[in-house]
Amino acid sequence: MQLFALGINHHTAPLAVREQVAFLPERLSQALSDLVRAKPVREAAILSTCNRTELYCAAGQPAAAAEWLAEYHALPVERISPYIYTLPQRETVRHLFRVASGLDSMVLGEPQILGQMKQAARTAEQAGTLGILLGKLFQRSFAVAKEVRSTTAIGANIVSMAAAAVHLSSRIFESLAGQRVLFIGAGEMIELCAAHFSGHQPQRITIANRTLRRAEELAQRFQGDAIPLDEVAGRLADYDIVVSCTASPLPIIGLGMVERAIKARRHRPMVMVDLAVPRDIEAEVGKLGDVFLYTLDDLGQIVESGMESRQAAVVEAEQIIDTRVDSFLHWMDARDAVPTIRALRDAAERARRHELEHAHKLLARGDSPEQVLEALSQGITNKLLHAPMQALNHAEGDERNQLAQMITRIYHLHHGE
Repeated sequence: MQLFALGINHHTAPLAVREQVAFLPERLSQALSDLVRAKPVREAAILSTCNRTELYCAAGQPAAAAEWLAEYHALPVERISPYIYTLPQRETVRHLFRVASGLDSMVLGEPQILGQMKQAARTAEQAGTLGILLGKLFQRSFAVAKEVRSTTAIGANIVSMAAAAVHLSSRIFESLAGQRVLFIGAGEMIELCAAHFSGHQPQRITIANRTLRRAEELAQRFQGDAIPLDEVAGRLADYDIVVSCTASPLPIIGLGMVERAIKARRHRPMVMVDLAVPRDIEAEVGKLGDVFLYTLDDLGQIVESGMESRQAAVVEAEQIIDTRVDSFLHWMDARDAVPTIRALRDAAERARRHELEHAHKLLARGDSPEQVLEALSQGITNKLLHAPMQALNHAEGDERNQLAQMITRIYHLHHGE
């Protein structure tokens, strides 16, 4: 059974394309079931984050998976095909190891992707699409990521998207200490951003979320307050900085909402950071004169400049990954021999049982135990050697030489002079 990967990410496509093929977390399980049922795919896992949507499959054909991806999102396949990459087995293993280790992230070495991969594996397992092969691949990828982080400096001084958001806000406001910050959403990314912003002691921190209880729990950690998501429109003008990252399939903040907020603020500047895929803030908002709207791609450009110090660690990490790829592929090759090994064991076991039953009959007849043991050992030996000896006797020419070399290797034989 062969592995392949198919996907689209920040290297191959802009945000406007990536958001069209993103999967909502609550629909991933059903999507996996649909993929396995609709296409000749035996095993499948989907990794869908802000920067990538990737399908990892065992068996099946990449072209069929690409068609399914387009059909699922109601897109013509030619709309996304220029941005899609497909990877054969070796490159699939290597790619997953690199993704887990943070080497393929927009922010080199960021640790958040590992948690997202673990969630992708759990979702596939719950959906019943994570078989032995993909299950082993994901577990190996987690082990490789741990090794890379513990033996290289890839995770040192990580420049995160959250830190980049703070940096961009500092460009507009001389000090963040007097600013009021609204976070929309209550997931891991918002939590990271809130931690970074709170370190600059803003005047006010507010968390808006569809589930108010979750917003209140997060706000309490940062000495902030919480509001329901449906109050954002009426309260938007109160905030100087807005950071949004939800799983909403449609924008939460529209052009009209921001225009009203800017008017109420008497055109004081507002920084808006959209970390969501699909986007939470309508793109047209960025055209307003008093709004500084930044997306994931904008933050990616900021953090890219901080990556040079990690390049030496990348070389070390790539060497570790190459070694572990070879190890995993060796394990896969060994699995192909499992049926043969099982059949060989079964044949040996049948021969042993047959000779043992014969020995019991001889003992019951009163034969000498010494003679019975001798006959037992000779019988087992003859049966185990019968097949290779018969193959040698019937082979001719090059085939006989090849068989002789193989048997010599298998049994570690040393020929006398």
